[in-house]
Amino acid sequence: MTIAVDAKRATASTAKPSPIAPLALLADAGLDVPVLGGRRVPHSNLDVAASAPALARVARAAADLLPWYSSVHRGTGFPSQVVTELVEDARTAIARHVGARDDDVVVFTRNTTDSLNLLALAVPGETVVLDIEHHANLLPWRDRRTVVGESTIEATLAALDAELARRPAALVSVTGASNVTGEVLPIDRFAAVAHAHGARLAIDAAQLLPHRTVDLAASGADYLAASGHKAYAPYGTGILVGPADWLDAAPPYLAGGGAVDRVGLERVSWHTGAERHEAGTPNVLGITAFAVALDELARLGEPARLEHEHALADRLERGVAALPGVRVVRGFSDAADHVGIVTIELERGSVGLVAAALAAEHGVSVRAGRFCAHPYFDRVATRSNGLRASLGIGSSSADVDRFVAGLAAIVADGPREMYHRTEDGWRPIVDDRPRPAVFTRG
Repeated sequence: MTIAVDAKRATASTAKPSPIAPLALLADAGLDVPVLGGRRVPHSNLDVAASAPALARVARAAADLLPWYSSVHRGTGFPSQVVTELVEDARTAIARHVGARDDDVVVFTRNTTDSLNLLALAVPGETVVLDIEHHANLLPWRDRRTVVGESTIEATLAALDAELARRPAALVSVTGASNVTGEVLPIDRFAAVAHAHGARLAIDAAQLLPHRTVDLAASGADYLAASGHKAYAPYGTGILVGPADWLDAAPPYLAGGGAVDRVGLERVSWHTGAERHEAGTPNVLGITAFAVALDELARLGEPARLEHEHALADRLERGVAALPGVRVVRGFSDAADHVGIVTIELERGSVGLVAAALAAEHGVSVRAGRFCAHPYFDRVATRSNGLRASLGIGSSSADVDRFVAGLAAIVADGPREMYHRTEDGWRPIVDDRPRPAVFTRG
């Protein structure tokens, strides 16, 4: 039998994919890491969903600010006036970046978890969440009801609608993008369902904000929580953005200087607005870094970021799909958008051991476990743990290719070296990788 082959299609199918460069320069660009046996290799960081390196521009801005670091809001010196203006300018810039409304406040916190715990203190009633949430958006709510997600977003929206019709709630809080599957939820539709039943909507945007433009006013969402360390500004700042009324009615998140208007021995009057929940000295470096990072993401533009992310994610998924005994974990069959997160499970073997071998033998960083989303992972996975590779604006095709090649070798033949399981996970029995001399002893 003779089979006709389209020459163009044959060439395309066998051609090596074009290389994809990082979209932006991060502080870890060019980092070499030691691997077992005394070699050093370029680091492939596919664990940015956990914590992303600083953008190079962010790191420069933080370094430039250090000589000017001073007290905020009440200092009379010129450096104090400078950093006070920087903090308030950052507040305005962040509000603009996330589409905050004129009457929304931007409260600076430590991270997304901190932001959601603050909001939980202010909610005047029950909160409804989905079972797909990160623990940061599952555990803080004192009066919580949970809707178990369905196999589609459509059916999940219907289940949420039915639950709110059964018994109203004050707040619905959902993730913007799953840190397990990368699936993006349609915020506007969740907002519409919540509002139809008199509830407000909060978005855990920890995974969404670094990948997509978020607009509170356009989407109809009421509150947004996010972390700088997910958005290329790992300097210890988070944000809670939304209406002030609930926050003004709640007790101050921390009691101390800055949150007070007047203090007497018998009575204290507290500020309203953002100040009410920002007691103590603010994280000037973190606040400035977060604003600079969001400005840089805006400068790069969402079209360029989407093109870069989709090309890398497609390359990653194609590479993983070609491996035997590997399954990609998904939650919704109708998800129209995914951020650059791919979680897999293996038919056999320990993903923790695989992750350790990828790091120790190939210089590739990924994440193994259930990703602080235990109820969701237990529902959508078939194994007890998964392996997550996550992409960002500093990722390249070389990172993806090294991960796929390393994973293929380990799946086929196992790790090259011997490992043992410790309380902190799998470790090489003989680990000759030197630690960096980051700290100098005086």
